[in-house]
Amino acid sequence: MFDLVPFDNRSGGIFDYFDRVMNNGFFGSPDADCAPCRADILDQGDKFVLMADMPGFRKEDIKIGIDGDVLTLSAERREEANGSGENFVRRERKYGSLARSFDIQGIDTGKISASYQDGVLTLDLPKIVETKPSSRKIEIQ
Repeated sequence: MFDLVPFDNRSGGIFDYFDRVMNNGFFGSPDADCAPCRADILDQGDKFVLMADMPGFRKEDIKIGIDGDVLTLSAERREEANGSGENFVRRERKYGSLARSFDIQGIDTGKISASYQDGVLTLDLPKIVETKPSSRKIEIQ
């Protein structure tokens, strides 16, 4: 219930390696879209803290959406239009987008907060506090 598991989790096995090689080319490509959104998730007892690398994006470019028990981080960077491109010796920075979803079952979605600094998006995800039904004895009078 309180697990916070990436929605698209790869095993990191040999088949994932071959998929990456086949999809991205052997030496990688500057034409590829942005790097995947890498995230660390910490359990701090009463909350999870999710830190996602989103370098090169402005705060305004990042969207955080919740649909049911799925939290989705997405960002989009547009190509800079700065006049003529004839003076570039090499140009690798351009349009890119990324998105990643997480299962947030057991999270109090009304209390989620976010901050963004130095290319790292940090989300505080408070856990839902389970209330135990109080038990008591009622005396018959």
